[in-house]
Amino acid sequence: MTNIKLNKVINIKGFIKVITGLHIGGGNEKMEIGGMDNPIIRNPTDNMPYIPGSSLKGKMRSLLEWKEGKLNLEKNKEGEVHSCYDKNCPICRIFGSTKRIKERGSTRLIVRDAFINKNLYEKFMEKGLQITEDKYENTINRINAEAVPRPIERVVPGVIFDFEMIYKIIDTGDGGEKDREYLKYIYEALELIENDTLGGGGSRGNGKVEFVIKNTDENDDRKYLGVKEYIEKIKKSNNEQGN
Repeated sequence: MTNIKLNKVINIKGFIKVITGLHIGGGNEKMEIGGMDNPIIRNPTDNMPYIPGSSLKGKMRSLLEWKEGKLNLEKNKEGEVHSCYDKNCPICRIFGSTKRIKERGSTRLIVRDAFINKNLYEKFMEKGLQITEDKYENTINRINAEAVPRPIERVVPGVIFDFEMIYKIIDTGDGGEKDREYLKYIYEALELIENDTLGGGGSRGNGKVEFVIKNTDENDDRKYLGVKEYIEKIKKSNNEQGN
């Protein structure tokens, strides 16, 4: 019988830069006349916007499912998340699955909530700049061409969030080799988000973001790298190991 052992924990840190207005919706239990009917989610302790880890992780998983061809329209007509019994399925292995099998072990990826960078926030306050904006979007009546405005709250471009993810390398009898190989999917998912959107209203211009990742390579003096640079770095490392 093979014992499952935690081999290593990889801490992935960096920044999420908001390029266009970001809207991740929050609840609005109390509506007031003239109030915002599409508010963003906020931290209840300081009322500041943040990006829930569930939103980021869910978007990563969704785009990877599309990329890896894991959405079978005949078997999954309700649009549910992919879940299978394949112990080497990258989606289920990294993000978790309702179909649990002992040979696969636990979910590999933990995504923390991302909060506004403190230094950036202080600079915004010093300059008297707003962190959020109320953007009005119009619905056009197809008969009389009348515009019906609807406000949506967004985090303004230029805001930076600190993000952190934990990726676990688990030895399931292979010395953790499969999980090391699958680390590439984390960065690929972030690149997919950069080419897509995060949050709501992406087709209307919202949610373009950029990821900057802290470089942990002691042999590289660069402090931060873009996602594409990280992917190239992993490919180069894998090729060198293969040779």
